[in-house]
Amino acid sequence: MQLEFHQLDRRWEHLRVHHPARQRRLLASLADVGQQTPIVVVEVEGQADRYVVIDGFKRIAALEQLGRDTVEAVVWPMNEVAAVLLDRSLRLSEHETALEVGWLLVKLEQRFGYGLDELARRFDRSVSWVSRRLALVEVLPETIQQQVREGKILAQVALKFLVPVARQSLEDCQRMAAIFAQYHCETREAGQLYAAWRKGSPAVRKRILHDPELFFKTQRQAEKAPPGTGAELLRDLEMVVAIVNRAQRRLAGAAAAELDDQQSKAARHQIDRIQKQLHRIDEELLPEKQPHVEPSATDHDSGTKHAGSEQTRDRAGDGDLPRGGAQGSALQLDRPAGTTPAGEGRALPATDPGAFRPVQGEPRASP
Repeated sequence: MQLEFHQLDRRWEHLRVHHPARQRRLLASLADVGQQTPIVVVEVEGQADRYVVIDGFKRIAALEQLGRDTVEAVVWPMNEVAAVLLDRSLRLSEHETALEVGWLLVKLEQRFGYGLDELARRFDRSVSWVSRRLALVEVLPETIQQQVREGKILAQVALKFLVPVARQSLEDCQRMAAIFAQYHCETREAGQLYAAWRKGSPAVRKRILHDPELFFKTQRQAEKAPPGTGAELLRDLEMVVAIVNRAQRRLAGAAAAELDDQQSKAARHQIDRIQKQLHRIDEELLPEKQPHVEPSATDHDSGTKHAGSEQTRDRAGDGDLPRGGAQGSALQLDRPAGTTPAGEGRALPATDPGAFRPVQGEPRASP
């Protein structure tokens, strides 16, 4: 049936989020081929020739832009609430955010006086589910909700980032919402700014919100820089952890009981391979061992104390000592008879330059 626009009651229109790009495509389609799908309405009780619009608000707006006076409609033979809930169930293919559900719940609560129990029953959800979504609408300022309805701020952005900010600071929430609207932030960009705000000190938060252009510029420059080897390695290891966690979750279910002996053996073999590979990576990440000599504060032959710092400077580390051949023999011959390895800690006389040559790894003739 054909209905004129003045016959339509659009009381549910504010529950829908406006998407400018979709609206432009719809406008072009209606201008090209005309209206193909009728809007959905129900009769207003006690008012002749008045109809409540259930679905088709965007089509009505586009037809008005095109200068039309009428719209094709279909009347559902049911009451208003039943029609609204049925329409919602038929639109499940469209992603509906928790904020949009909250708007619908508030409308049903205010217009029809439904309590939490009745709303939970009609939505086939728990009372807690209903309560959480009502709380989202209560905590977010109405001015920001209107920006979401107008499509200036994405509903998902408002839900994920503005709601938690509003719980901490309404002033910061208002400022952040203005930034999201001004810069047309997608979810990724909004998430970057929110993450920086959450981690920052009060002074950092103030700078971010008062100079968002500098923040976004810094983010763009950081994204252009190619990731270093270290960053790539960390990302790879994070992926390994995620995969292992997923395997553990599967094993925690019935997966272990479903494996036969051959599959279980193959799984253990793969786990052994993974452990060996991770062990190799761990060994490569270990810092190289630096030569170290423990200072000896006591001369065991004479009881005379010597400065350990001087010994450390004059002696080579274990890794620099000669291991065999002529050099090794020269070093052994240079020890006085009866001297134990502990005696190597004794200070050498400055007047005997030859005594330093074996320590530096140079061979010398036996006495």
